[in-house]
Amino acid sequence: MGKLKGKTFFITGSSRGIGEAIALKVAKYGANVVITGKSDKAHPKLPGTIHSVAKKVEELGGNALAIALDIRDEEKVVHAMAKANEYFGGIDVLVNNASAISLTDTKDTNMKRFDLMMSVNGRGTYLCSQSALPYLLKSDNPHILMLSPPLNMEAKWFKHHTAYTIAKYAMSMCVLGMSQEFKSQNIAVNALWPKTVIATAAIAMLGDMVKIENCRKPSIVADSAYEILTRDSKICTGNFFIDEEVLMEKGINDFSEYAMDSTKSLQMDLFLD
Repeated sequence: MGKLKGKTFFITGSSRGIGEAIALKVAKYGANVVITGKSDKAHPKLPGTIHSVAKKVEELGGNALAIALDIRDEEKVVHAMAKANEYFGGIDVLVNNASAISLTDTKDTNMKRFDLMMSVNGRGTYLCSQSALPYLLKSDNPHILMLSPPLNMEAKWFKHHTAYTIAKYAMSMCVLGMSQEFKSQNIAVNALWPKTVIATAAIAMLGDMVKIENCRKPSIVADSAYEILTRDSKICTGNFFIDEEVLMEKGINDFSEYAMDSTKSLQMDLFLD
């Protein structure tokens, strides 16, 4: 239960969905978890707040620090990292989970939405990674994990939502560059992406494209993230992991427990052939 005792995880966008699932997973092993997001107060249409997740973390045996944070704000990000370091005495893992989505074509993606996706997905990931760096350098097993897809430059992944693809690939390009840049400093930088669509609040943005019964639970991504983030950072970097494949390496071949409805077929996620 105490495998992660003393280790501090800073997770962006962790008031619900995949971010929350990762927070709860590492809490079971005694980790310190910094819960961040813009949901400081209950939202009428969205479940969870940073405070409700922090409470769950503590109930599972972890230690929590809830910080209201918009990762587009440089000053607030820098302050949040410093606050986490002061509160827990360090940062060992950064999970860049926060993301904005709009699966719209060029005509229907207004510049406000374009700027949001670029500033959260690409810039926010870069900013958080940069701001966490001084603290990660002091860890004995530092990791940065992006929730972003493997880079695939086939036109079909851009055709219907060019702006979103560019924004998500910006996160993945951070993995490509930072994994090599920080390799000599033993900071692991990897990406993780789900094989199937995950049942989160974000699927509401997809309209009729996805039905929840054709999705998997966020726990499959959390279990995969745990396996990655407990590996030796010196020898595990620059990878674009797929959740199912990570668990198969551990000998898991039955994924029925992760299905929202095991009697329904699963819908594959974007960016994967």
